[in-house]
Amino acid sequence: MSGSFHADLTLRFRPLTGGAGGRYIRFMNDRAPLLSRAVRGKKGFRTAVFVLVLAAAAAGPAAAQQAVILVRHAEKADSSKDSALSEAGRARAEALAVLVAPLGITAVYASEYRRARLTAEPAAAALGLKVQTYAAGDAAGLAERLRTRHAGDTVLVIGHSNTLPELMRRLGHPSEEIIADDDYGSLFVLLPQTGDTPVVVRLHY
Repeated sequence: MSGSFHADLTLRFRPLTGGAGGRYIRFMNDRAPLLSRAVRGKKGFRTAVFVLVLAAAAAGPAAAQQAVILVRHAEKADSSKDSALSEAGRARAEALAVLVAPLGITAVYASEYRRARLTAEPAAAALGLKVQTYAAGDAAGLAERLRTRHAGDTVLVIGHSNTLPELMRRLGHPSEEIIADDDYGSLFVLLPQTGDTPVVVRLHY
């Protein structure tokens, strides 16, 4: 896999215009679209992720770790330091659990903050897993844990707009991802590549 391909690969997941329904998915590199298709509902989202994983596996050398799925916590109930989730946030956490259910996740991590743990709990419960806690400010420690304890695993990590970009950098992603204050729907799929920088795909759910 060439550096320009995987460093610039993105996936945009947004409603179609003109009342067509469904979602519009485009795999892109730095030159042109690789694949465009319309999909509908949760099945289409899952299909997009599976296509990405298969394409990455076929295009590059095998990696020790299969995938890290990174998600910001869902909407907060208030602006306090350790807020719970709002009604919209609880609904988003339940939706996340449905979306990631078929992805073969074997470990779920959340920071010590309630909003992160509450976002992670529905997915962990659906998968029969316990939420493992990490320190939000220790991206280096979490990156090392993912490498050493989860070789070959697909791991879900719930974090924050100001911590997930640093974690991705610690995992080898060369580009800085920006998560806006009002963006609670971004989902990143990071696919490590042996001897190369990882494939990183950004989706919205």
